[in-house]
Amino acid sequence: MLKEQERYSRLAEITRIINTKLELQDMLQHVAAAISEEIVQCDAIGIYLPDNEGVFRAVAGKPEAINGQPLTNQKIDLDEDPLANEIATTKQVVYIPDTSMDSRPNAAALAAFNIKSLLGLPIIYEQHLYGLVFLFDNGKKMELTDNQIQSVEAYVNMAAVAIQNANTLKQKEQLLAEKQVLLDVNNELAKCSTVKESLTTCFRYLENVAGFTNVAVFLRKPNHSNTVYLKEVNSKSNWSKPEWERILDDFQSNTNSETVIKNIIRKKHMRFIPSEEKCRLVFIPLISKGAVFGVIAIACLPEKLHVFDKTQINLTQSIINSTAVTLSNLTYMDQLEHRVRDRTLELANANERVTSVIGSITDGFFALNENWEFIYINNHQVLPKGRTPENVLGEEIWSVFPARFNTVLYKEFSGAMLKRMPVRFEIASAEEGYCYEIVAYPFDDGICCMCKNTTEKKLYENELKRLSNLELIGQMAAGISHEIRNPMTTVRGFLQLLTDNKELESYNSYFELMIEELDRANSIISEFLSMGNTRSSDLKMQNLNAIITDIAPLLKIDTFSQNKFIEIETMDLPDLLLNRNEIRQLLINICRNGLEAMNPGEMLSIRTYIENENAVVLEIEDEGEGMSEEVLKKIGTPFYTTKDNGTGLGLGVSYAIAARHRAKIDVQSSSDGTIFSFKFQL
Repeated sequence: MLKEQERYSRLAEITRIINTKLELQDMLQHVAAAISEEIVQCDAIGIYLPDNEGVFRAVAGKPEAINGQPLTNQKIDLDEDPLANEIATTKQVVYIPDTSMDSRPNAAALAAFNIKSLLGLPIIYEQHLYGLVFLFDNGKKMELTDNQIQSVEAYVNMAAVAIQNANTLKQKEQLLAEKQVLLDVNNELAKCSTVKESLTTCFRYLENVAGFTNVAVFLRKPNHSNTVYLKEVNSKSNWSKPEWERILDDFQSNTNSETVIKNIIRKKHMRFIPSEEKCRLVFIPLISKGAVFGVIAIACLPEKLHVFDKTQINLTQSIINSTAVTLSNLTYMDQLEHRVRDRTLELANANERVTSVIGSITDGFFALNENWEFIYINNHQVLPKGRTPENVLGEEIWSVFPARFNTVLYKEFSGAMLKRMPVRFEIASAEEGYCYEIVAYPFDDGICCMCKNTTEKKLYENELKRLSNLELIGQMAAGISHEIRNPMTTVRGFLQLLTDNKELESYNSYFELMIEELDRANSIISEFLSMGNTRSSDLKMQNLNAIITDIAPLLKIDTFSQNKFIEIETMDLPDLLLNRNEIRQLLINICRNGLEAMNPGEMLSIRTYIENENAVVLEIEDEGEGMSEEVLKKIGTPFYTTKDNGTGLGLGVSYAIAARHRAKIDVQSSSDGTIFSFKFQL
């Protein structure tokens, strides 16, 4: 009874030790000590556990060394030890009282350790073999009873429990470590913004977790669903990029290898090359949304063929699966970014073409938003002095254009903005000498406006109107001049006869007055006919300065007689096609008008010069009070005059002469005087 109590007490102590979470080797050492010291009191005991190669190695026992060799150096190869093989296979206890009578023990071991009897036990838990235990006495036989053997077996079973617990704890710790690794890799992959970053993260974790450095990534070609191309190689890879590309070429040019890629894509399973047992190359598919979009290849050097364990492969697969999701998302984002860039480039090119088209419009063009702010303006739009298209963008139109135009612009633009109807109107300034036609069209919430400079058009229209009047006058003059002149000639002749009659001599003053008025009427008819004549006649190559020099004495006499001054400034001019008499008439008409507009003591100036190397300019300037805007509009119109005794034909004749010489007329008038410029084209 006492022995049984001691036995249970020892078992309880071992159980307590097992539950203290000591290291496995320490717990097994306690078991070995309890067996050898308290149960059988043997000289030697060894507890052997298998390694990865299937060899059982000593991890605990006594003594620490036998024949000078440490206990931990002892190993048992089942292929070379029949007894150990039998125990491992049958999972049964074997007791050999006399080793000399049994051939199963290893003869070399018996001789080396002087073993006379031997007890061998399997360490099993739920029929799973965890290791082997051997007991012997050095140089003498062990006399073991069945109770002792059973007690040893009970302790060995406790060792099995300890090993099972240690393995379970190790598996739990490994699972926790793997989960932490996956959490870490997912966390880092989530921070990756590029495909290269995600692949670099994957390479690093494959190296840290499984020691894989010889790694490359292949992605499927968009247009060839069953072929792949090399995307990235680990910087620590033993194979260079050209070597990986050669392997890829071999795989995709060889029919069998191409079948491997197709098989991976179709079945979505990894493949070991040549086999899982001795793997030189493994392909793990990159899967996202149920489709394989690439593979990761892990290679081993030929001289170091690697045996992949299941746990290692599973963790590797998990890392690659996490990478696949991130890689797929980033690849999709890259594709979207490429599409956005392409689309943006297309839109930019289209916008550039539209802008180029709008910019090529030689008329002014601008667009306003609903707040009356400039959102576009081309380089041809006329702006106030000091303003440019760049610095008016974003400003209200009312702060850009002069206040005197705001009323007209606001009225018309408001109609287009509020009623959403196109409007067309004109705006002009006699002071600045321009006229614009503006068309405003509604768009979106704003309006766009076309501003066309019609100044020249208006000038042409006015000139055409004037020429039409001259043509009408010419037709009238041609029709009535002879009918009027014939009776006038007859009347003048009879009046001259009457002046010779001595009986009527007292009426001569009346006759002379009547003759003068008839001559005046005839002169008006001649000027009338001159305005109607638009054909150039008797044009000869002459110098304008020479004509001015010839008529200068006459002009000076008229000027000085009115107590006024004249100034003539000429520069060297080329000869022009001119009618001498008509140019003299033009000079007389314009100069006399200028003299009549001036007060005594003021200056009349005649100048000639060449402008822009393509025109000869005759300029006549007076210092009179100038002409009003209304007068300027009607200047040159036949029979229009501001003089009390004027006929309104002098300027009309001058304009007709200029037209026959194809000269342009420019009139500038202010309170300081008036300048007539006649521009003859070279």
